[in-house]
Amino acid sequence: MSSNNKKSNIRDHSAETNLFLRRALFAFIVIILLLLILLVNLADLQIANFSYYSTKSNNNRIEIIPIPPSRGMIYDRNGTPLAINNITYQLNIIPDKVKNLNQQFEQLKAIVDLTDEDIENFQKERRNYKAHRPVPLKDNLTQQQIAHFVVDQHRFPYVSIVGIQHRYYPYEASLTHIIGYISKINSQDKQRLEEENKSSNYVATFNIGKMGIEKYYEDVLHGIPGYEKVEVNSRGRIVNQINQHPPQAGEDIYLSINLKLQLYIEQLLAGRKAAVVAIDPNNGEILALVSSPTYDSNPFVGGISSDKYKALLNDPNKPLYNRALLGSYPPASTVKPYIAIAALSEGVVTPKSVVNDPGWWQLPGTERRYRDWLKWGHGKVDVLRAIEESVDTYFYQVAYDMGIDRLKAWMTKFGFGERTGIDISTNEESRAVMPSREWKIQRHKKSWLQGDTIPVGIGQGYWTATPIQMAKALTILINNGKTYTPHFLLYKKSDILNSNEQQPIVNPEKYLENNSLSDVNPNYWALAKEGMYRVMFGSRGTARKIYADAKYQAAGKSGTAQVYGLKVDEVYNAHKIPEHLRDHALFVAYAPYDKPKIALAIVLENGGGGSSNGGAVARKILDFYLLGNNSTQLDESSPNTGTED
Repeated sequence: MSSNNKKSNIRDHSAETNLFLRRALFAFIVIILLLLILLVNLADLQIANFSYYSTKSNNNRIEIIPIPPSRGMIYDRNGTPLAINNITYQLNIIPDKVKNLNQQFEQLKAIVDLTDEDIENFQKERRNYKAHRPVPLKDNLTQQQIAHFVVDQHRFPYVSIVGIQHRYYPYEASLTHIIGYISKINSQDKQRLEEENKSSNYVATFNIGKMGIEKYYEDVLHGIPGYEKVEVNSRGRIVNQINQHPPQAGEDIYLSINLKLQLYIEQLLAGRKAAVVAIDPNNGEILALVSSPTYDSNPFVGGISSDKYKALLNDPNKPLYNRALLGSYPPASTVKPYIAIAALSEGVVTPKSVVNDPGWWQLPGTERRYRDWLKWGHGKVDVLRAIEESVDTYFYQVAYDMGIDRLKAWMTKFGFGERTGIDISTNEESRAVMPSREWKIQRHKKSWLQGDTIPVGIGQGYWTATPIQMAKALTILINNGKTYTPHFLLYKKSDILNSNEQQPIVNPEKYLENNSLSDVNPNYWALAKEGMYRVMFGSRGTARKIYADAKYQAAGKSGTAQVYGLKVDEVYNAHKIPEHLRDHALFVAYAPYDKPKIALAIVLENGGGGSSNGGAVARKILDFYLLGNNSTQLDESSPNTGTED
């Protein structure tokens, strides 16, 4: 072997050593740099941004759970609960933690009777909840369903049962049109709450007042939420409570409603399409407000099914419709006392003015005749007899002499054509129609004709009114122009002066309105009231037969509102026309006559004659309220075929 080959096989240890040292140095430098980076990051985490990352860590471990406030209860004037809170049990699930929701639903169907409707409602509600938060899956669990779930609870780590407050209306269909109901918060509610800067007050609440008292007094009843700071594990379950800030319960409220009277009137009107408003004329307190038929509001609390809601919507008797506040009816002859006061005040008539009634009144310069309800007429009548016998021709002449402008101005003072201001949301009360020249142009694109004014004189034509308007107008007459706003609220719990004596603050003067009717001559009020007294107790009064044996004195006025117009010389016969075209029966009354305690406005849809049918209902209500009995019986054998007022 040559010397050159020997040299090539000799390793250069020096070079290898230098290469190793260089590589080791490089690796050492890299490690030092990495350690420096690690130390810098540790310093950033532990020193510079300690608070930030500490908070994030706690947020993964600690949760703030809002606590819903207890909703205030609703009572009648005597302390009987009308809306209460029951504890019910709800199945909740954390959907973001469950890998296969559909599989979980299938498993739960056999255990808690989970339905397709429950799942559908869950999918709708899920959008309203934050991630990793429990979402309601099924409400109102039975004890059997709870027991079945508890046995298998280990199979569902992200499903739990919680107790919640559930609004319940113990009188079910009774009082629905007054109390209303609460139901789930929807997108419109959320938008309104955000606009009113109230959304933070509903972080723990899923329901809100939708109708009636529940809606109008929502801010009073709702309360203020609290919160609970808790420590949770990786499954989202609470393992420790850190601290708690209790919620502030909503206020209890007491309504002016007399429950016994309310239930009695509802029973009296069962099977009818009707409305009754009973009010204390001394302060505007609503004693009863009934719209028949009605419906049970309890299904709305948890969310009524679409089939049940459609059934209510399609019911021909319209139970969802609040006839007492939204029903617009021709007020008919019930308004004659108010028109008499207007005519006397304007000097159009005097207490001694006489009009001859041959049974009809003819518009001057035309062949048009307006009939009186009594075919052969009443002869010569003055204003007192015109009210007592409800003489149409007298008020045709008054309307002709007054003109629509003055009639409208005066009837507006009695509250017609305006909302009463009752403590219900405005979309639950109608203005109805007090017609005028401007109204007809706007509504019908036609000018007002002189012939349009004549039927207004007897509460017909374009004029419509709600039962609550009729009741308010009656209280204005009773009080000689003094006007109280009708209201349901009697007092709130915070109005109680002394918790031991339970004496609430009730101040009717806060419901007193300004009204120029206080300038009316007192003699005119007295004359109108006397005419109404004679309606019931006069020798020719239209309701004298019904009240002949009454044990109290009262005053009232009947009305019969035509649903459709009769042809010339056509005779009204209820037996020959469909029920939905029969006249409405109206009656307004108050008693006792000298010191009134109650005033009534009654509308019986397609009920026939106002005196015989409406007057009889009023008699039973007054007997019940003033005497504590219901001895008077109604003749239900056949509808009244007359049209007397």
